[in-house]
Amino acid sequence: MFLWLTDYLSQFVAAFGVFQYLTFRTMVSAGTAMFLSLSLGPVLIRKLSTHQIGEVVREDGPRSHQSKAGTPTMGGVLILVVILVTTILWGDLGSRYIRIVLCITLSFGAIGWIDDFLKISRSSSSHGLSAGWKYLFQSVFGIGAAVALYNTASSSADTTLIVPFFKAISIPLGAFGFVFLAYLIIVGMSNAVNLTDGLDGLAVLPTVIVGAALGLIAYLVGNVEFATYLQIPYVEGAGELSVFCGALIGAGLGFLWFNAYPAQVFMGDTGSLALGSALGAVGVMVRHEIVLLIMGGLFVLEAFSVIVQVSSFKLTGRRVFRMAPIHHHFELKGWPEPKITVRFWIITLMLVMFGLSTLKLR
Repeated sequence: MFLWLTDYLSQFVAAFGVFQYLTFRTMVSAGTAMFLSLSLGPVLIRKLSTHQIGEVVREDGPRSHQSKAGTPTMGGVLILVVILVTTILWGDLGSRYIRIVLCITLSFGAIGWIDDFLKISRSSSSHGLSAGWKYLFQSVFGIGAAVALYNTASSSADTTLIVPFFKAISIPLGAFGFVFLAYLIIVGMSNAVNLTDGLDGLAVLPTVIVGAALGLIAYLVGNVEFATYLQIPYVEGAGELSVFCGALIGAGLGFLWFNAYPAQVFMGDTGSLALGSALGAVGVMVRHEIVLLIMGGLFVLEAFSVIVQVSSFKLTGRRVFRMAPIHHHFELKGWPEPKITVRFWIITLMLVMFGLSTLKLR
């Protein structure tokens, strides 16, 4: 919205022309989102507390989590509202990438909201939306986004799988291959972030770090000169996603202010499903799905630990970990919650640095 307004005003006052720069709008987007999060956070927490919208702790979880029962949840609403408002203010709404990523983020957020609402309304149980229904809705929205991206692709680079570390290796996916891969990345990353969101602040900062890296990649692949220099595919219009990533960064950091240990509010599935889908969608749009899996290795590890645990128990009757996802395993080993969280943050930072290095090591 402000992009169009400042473009008009720049005809009369040249200083307004600075708002046309993508880097400037990205920084302003992050700042705006953080300001809104910090300003609206206390209001939301009071509202959630007043209406007794509190966390329902699973009975089979670590005993230390029982004290968290009643902590305001569904704080992901704050993240979604801030990202939406900020992106509308500073993003180019004419961009297909902006429209699609907002739709997928809000859609998955809606699934999470229904799940959180059911958990709260059934206060005697921590069960919300059934796994079948949740997966069905995720599949519908994930496939819908993938089809929309394929149908609006403007060049072969938009639907080609790029393999990191190699300059000349790229795999044309075709319609089915692209839709299937995009669906797996969006839905898989959404659920992986959701599984990671089990400790105070554990999921939100890694999401911010990975989101920042994706914002940088979006800027690079959307700039023909940088893309040519780095020998990565040029994706026309993808640079605009850096503004969305800026909003995600600011909203996430603002939420972390209240979500850091001991948390005053939890994001719930409303936030985790939405943020995960946003990372997956941006990763697909900038054509760096494999790099996303590297940078988001923490999320992949958390999801993999659950798959291993469930598979092992069903096949052999034995558990590989004391509890899954894996952060609960370390809790039961006696690691303090803040130590687990910070160490997982460090792991994410290292993985993101490694993932970004692949842009040059080709």
